[in-house]
Amino acid sequence: FVWPTPGYNYITSPFGYRDAPTSGAGTFHGGIDIGAPAGSQIVAAFSGEITYLGFYGANGYTIRVSDGYYTANYSHVSPYFLVYDGQYVNKGDIIGTVGPKNVYGVPNNPYKDSNGNPTNGATTGPHLHFSIRINGEAVNPMNYF
Repeated sequence: FVWPTPGYNYITSPFGYRDAPTSGAGTFHGGIDIGAPAGSQIVAAFSGEITYLGFYGANGYTIRVSDGYYTANYSHVSPYFLVYDGQYVNKGDIIGTVGPKNVYGVPNNPYKDSNGNPTNGATTGPHLHFSIRINGEAVNPMNYF
């Protein structure tokens, strides 16, 4: 695998149990959060097919890539997608950018910041939530770099 946020490698929340940072966030964190400014490039950690693009609850705007064995979610991304559903991407291809904290126009978005503005899922600020699943089971992404 290649690191999904070139130039940004600070883990703001590791894989595993934690105190939920926002309302709607889980106490089991099934991925890693990588601190990066909005607009930072996101690359495919491995080659595969884009199998989902859209707003995915607490994950906010999400891009999902699968190679048939691994499935990766790239969450809290920009809603201006750079890829399309069904597209094949190669490891290292730019697939998106880190999204903003606040997003507007998402029907029934229950996630809000302290000012009541809608957020990009359960988030306190721009970052990439990166998760990997094998057969539907969350695994620690740090074991694959």
